[in-house]
Amino acid sequence: MPELVFFSGTMDCGKSTLALQIEHNRSARGLAGVIFTRNDRAGEGKLSSRLGLVTDAVEVGEGADLYAHLVDHLSQGGRADYVIADEAQFLAPEQIDQLARVVDDLDIDVYAFGITTDFRTRLFPGSQRLVELADRVEVLQVEALCWCGARATHNARTVGGVMVVEGAQVVVGDVTDSADEVGYEVLCRRHHRRRMTAATARAAALSPDVLPVPTV
Repeated sequence: MPELVFFSGTMDCGKSTLALQIEHNRSARGLAGVIFTRNDRAGEGKLSSRLGLVTDAVEVGEGADLYAHLVDHLSQGGRADYVIADEAQFLAPEQIDQLARVVDDLDIDVYAFGITTDFRTRLFPGSQRLVELADRVEVLQVEALCWCGARATHNARTVGGVMVVEGAQVVVGDVTDSADEVGYEVLCRRHHRRRMTAATARAAALSPDVLPVPTV
């Protein structure tokens, strides 16, 4: 039976790499798919991985009807043996409903990839709807690591290496952005709670003691 599968994880855990691998494996067997994405780091209409792999995709805009897009694609003689939706956290809840309808009414597998929570540890609306509707939720097994070496479970937004906890939910950035830009860093819960990024941890380690202890 066709399924709606949600592959979730933090940033930098290989979600887009897996999406590209699924696309490669199926296309190599003669299957044809439709790839949706939104706000990819490589630009509009692209699905990219930090490993340097990239392929074309359909950019999903505000108010786009994904079910109608698939019906139109099929009615014009196109094929869609499967659907991949990357950056699914940025989709609206009603667009997730449309993906579920693709599975139920068109009998097409849908593989959605996304981050579960934002930089404030709040669920993205699209991810929340996927958790509610998906036939399966798969947590990716390639674990991203916090700067301290522990398993990273939270996404932090940074400006100049300093963690921020206010602002719009969606601001496009990457974990490789330079220190003076809006960027993202994956942290363990402990250091996310303490707002301690790799940059602030280094600064603390290099700071001199406030009260030097005299040697005897």
